[in-house]
Amino acid sequence: MSDTASRFRPAGVDLRSYAPKHFLWALDGKVATITLNRPERKNPLTFESYAELRDSFRALTYSSDVKVVVITGAGGNFCSGGDVHEIIGPLVEMQRNDDMPGLLEFTRMTGDLVKAMRACPQPIISAMDGICAGAGSIIAMASDLRYGTLQSKVAFLFVRVGLAGADMGACNILPRIIGAGRAAELLYTGRSMDGAEAERWGFYNKLCKPEELVADAKALAASLAAGPTFAHGMTKRCIHQEWSMGIDDAIEAEAQAQAICMQTKDYERAYKAFVAKQRPVFQGD
Repeated sequence: MSDTASRFRPAGVDLRSYAPKHFLWALDGKVATITLNRPERKNPLTFESYAELRDSFRALTYSSDVKVVVITGAGGNFCSGGDVHEIIGPLVEMQRNDDMPGLLEFTRMTGDLVKAMRACPQPIISAMDGICAGAGSIIAMASDLRYGTLQSKVAFLFVRVGLAGADMGACNILPRIIGAGRAAELLYTGRSMDGAEAERWGFYNKLCKPEELVADAKALAASLAAGPTFAHGMTKRCIHQEWSMGIDDAIEAEAQAQAICMQTKDYERAYKAFVAKQRPVFQGD
């Protein structure tokens, strides 16, 4: 990043030496890996880990070092959702105290995590084994790509704790991935999908062996990171923005997006490599 451009980066954002408090972070080349790391409880989220994840994805918007993100969980599970004792208990106490502002502050904060995941330009790949429930299933849903295992169990189980399936954008995003009827069934019943069903319904992009899951996800991430990453970011933005567009507006938006990408050096590199009958080496600029 140039000295001029670096002036627009928020103070304190350096993801090369990032050390979050509530999950593991590793940067291998251009690929960052987030590992939810409370394996003794199947990696549940707390108020603090929700907020730190949100802030991390916000920071990624300004990162020139990270091009792709992998999210996974430690100990053979992805994420069991919000911690019963550290989140649900306090929320019930807020309800007893008629603290509607506090409840709304929490639900908006969790939604902001999804907004941050969708807004950052990096493709996000979730690698899921074992339990992927509640907020865990939402993180998977909000990712761009999802790898899973036959043994995994995905459940949008909000109804089981007396809540609506309308949580963190589920009623908007999930039907777009697996279809409205299938999404309605999962959100009304709270039942789990095993890996085979998740792949058949299009929730998973690929089924992997448990011992190969993270390596497969990282291999895909490395492949994407070696590609035209500016263009990947444009693709992600268009996929997100065009959900609310008519076809004519979408075609115009994509015309503008492609014209911008045609100004990149990667576009020229691809042409020169084609002429020379070589494989292009993209730089993301």
